[in-house]
Amino acid sequence: MPIKRGDFVRAVREKLENSLEAKASDPRLPSYLFETKGEVVDLSGEYALVKFGITPTPNIWLRQDQLEAVDKVDGTNSGWFIAKS
Repeated sequence: MPIKRGDFVRAVREKLENSLEAKASDPRLPSYLFETKGEVVDLSGEYALVKFGITPTPNIWLRQDQLEAVDKVDGTNSGWFIAKS
């Protein structure tokens, strides 16, 4: 299912590490990319602009194939953290 605006996502470590985007910046990827939910606020081609709400950081453009959808935040699941399985 394609990602759309308003979806909640997280980065997929295996797809982001060693990617061109990761090599173009600091190689130490912050844990919040993988452990918290980000909201897609814009789309442009194969990229999605993601806002991570729990951490006061700038929005980040990531390729859509580097993201996976997670459960929406609702009344029963109000946390931004992704439950460990």
